[in-house]
Amino acid sequence: MITIFKKDLIKNLIEKNYLTQKELKIIEKESKKTKKSFEELILEKGIISKEDLLKIKVNIAKIPIANLDQFIDNSLINLIPENIIINNFVLPISKDEKNLIIAINDPWDEDLIQFIKKKTNLNIKTQYAPAQKIIETFKKIKEWNENIEKEKLSNIKEVDIGESVIKTVDSIIKNAIKMNASDIHIEPQENFIILRYRIDGILKDVATFPKEITPALIARIKVLSNLKLDEHRLPQDGRFKMEIHNKKYSFRVSIMPIFDGEKAAIRILEEEGKNFNLKELGFLDINIEKINNAIHKPYGMILATGPTGSGKTTTLYTILKMLNKPEVNIVTIEDPIEYRLERANQTQVKPEIGLTFANGLRSILRQDPNIIMVGEIRDNETANLAINAALTGHLVLSTLHTNNASGAIPRLLDMKVEGFLIASTVNIIIAQRLVRKLYDKTKIPYKLSTEEVHELSKSINIEKIEKRLIQFNLLKQGEKLEDVIFYRPNPSEEAPDGYIERVGIHEVLEINDEIKKLIFKGASEDEIEQKAIENGMITLQEDGFIKAAMGITSIEEILRTTKE
Repeated sequence: MITIFKKDLIKNLIEKNYLTQKELKIIEKESKKTKKSFEELILEKGIISKEDLLKIKVNIAKIPIANLDQFIDNSLINLIPENIIINNFVLPISKDEKNLIIAINDPWDEDLIQFIKKKTNLNIKTQYAPAQKIIETFKKIKEWNENIEKEKLSNIKEVDIGESVIKTVDSIIKNAIKMNASDIHIEPQENFIILRYRIDGILKDVATFPKEITPALIARIKVLSNLKLDEHRLPQDGRFKMEIHNKKYSFRVSIMPIFDGEKAAIRILEEEGKNFNLKELGFLDINIEKINNAIHKPYGMILATGPTGSGKTTTLYTILKMLNKPEVNIVTIEDPIEYRLERANQTQVKPEIGLTFANGLRSILRQDPNIIMVGEIRDNETANLAINAALTGHLVLSTLHTNNASGAIPRLLDMKVEGFLIASTVNIIIAQRLVRKLYDKTKIPYKLSTEEVHELSKSINIEKIEKRLIQFNLLKQGEKLEDVIFYRPNPSEEAPDGYIERVGIHEVLEINDEIKKLIFKGASEDEIEQKAIENGMITLQEDGFIKAAMGITSIEEILRTTKE
C-alpha cells in the first residue's frame, strides 16, 4: 500500500489554497470527536473534490501518470470484466509475461488491485488516470474492437476494402496527427498487427489489431497511394494527400514485404510547414550570427548534416524563408518536397523517369537561379555539380548524412570532390540533433552528486562543459558542474513522459582561413574539429549541456542523442 503522510497532504492543501489554518483546526477537533479520518471530513465538507484530492495524493506519492492517448493495447480489455472497468475506473493498458500495467483512478483501492491480481495471475503495476479519461478511452477501444470484429465477420478477402477498414485507416491517420506523430508504422507479427507512432523522435506502441485484417489495411493504404494491389513480393513507394482540420498534409508511404506479410511506414508532412525562425529551432545567438554571415554571401555552399530525422530540412527551409525575397530566384530539387515555399520553384525527383538529383540540378542551372537547394547530396555526380554551382556564383544549400560538422569534409572528399574546391566553396557546415524539451510545468530541479559527475566524466569532458557554462553565465568562475541546477522529466497527464515537443542542438563550423589551410593540407577530421573548437565552435554535446543548464532539456536526452 502506498503511504501518504498526513502532514504532506495538509501542506499541499494549504499551499494550493484548498484549506486554511482555521479550517484545519476545526477539522482536527471534529476528527477526534467523531473518529472520522481527516480525508473523510474534507470530502464531506466539500473542501475538495475526490478527483482533485486524488491528483494531489498522486503528485505527493510520485505515482506515474497513465498516457491513455499513446499506450493502449486494445487486446487487453477482456482481462477485466466490463462492469469493473466502468464502475471502478480501471483499465489494463500494457502487459508482459509477469506484469500487468493498469490505469486506475484510485491507486489506493487495494481491494480492487488484489482482485485484478487474482483474476489475471500477474503482478499489478499502477498508473493514475482521471475517471472520465478512463471511461472515454474504454469506450473508444470498445468501439474500435467492434469495428474490427465486424470486418472479420464479413470474410475479408485480400483486396476487399470494406467501410470499417476505410474508417480504421482514417482513424489511424487522424489520431497520429492529433498526437503530433511524424511517422506511422503498421507492423504484422505472427498472430497480430502492431500499430506504432513516432512521437518526438521515439517510437511508441499505440494499439494491436487481429492478424486477419492485415491484407485489407495494407490494401487501403496502397489504394490511397496509387500502388499495385497485386504486388506483394517487392517494396513499393508512394504518396497521397489529405486535408485534416483545415490543414493540408502529404503522406510518404513505403510498403515493405516482411516474413509475416507487408509492413507499411508512413511519413507525415504538413505541407504549409511551420513559420520557424533560427531562434525557435534552438540555435544560440552566437551560431545565428555565424549563419547570417554565411547566407548573406553572394555565393558558396551551406551544408546541414546529421542522421535521418534530425531536422536538417527544417533548418534549410528556415534559411530559405530568410532569403526568400522578390529580387531572388529560388529553385529546389527535393525527395520529397516536405514543405511548400511560396515563390520558390520546387521540383520532386523521379528516378523512374530519369529525373535524379544530378539531372535535376543540371536543368536548374539553366533556370537562372540565385539560390539552389539540393535536398540531399547522395553521390559523386551530385556532389561535384553542387560544388560547381557554388563556384559559379550561386548560393547552394544541401544536406549530408554525417555525424558531426567536421565529418562533412571527408565525406565530400570520399565523393571525389577536390579539397581545394571544398575550401573555396563551402561557407558553413551545420550539424544537428533533435532533443525532447522538458515540460516546464512539472520538471524537477536537482543538482548532480559527486558520484554522478564522476560517472559522466567517463563519457564527456567535464572541464570543457564547465568552461562553456561559464561562457554563457550558467556557472560562476570557480564553481563546478555540481553547482548547476539541472532538471529531470516529471510525467503528468499533459506530458506523459515529462517531455513535450523537440528542439535542436547544433554545432556550426565556419570555413575560415585557418580551416581552409587545413583542408588544403589534407588534414584529418579530428584536426579540423580541434581547430574549429579552438576558433570557438560549440560542439553538439556542449550545446546540449547549455540547454540542459537552461532547463530546456535533460542531461539524459543529451547523452541519448550525442553518444556515438
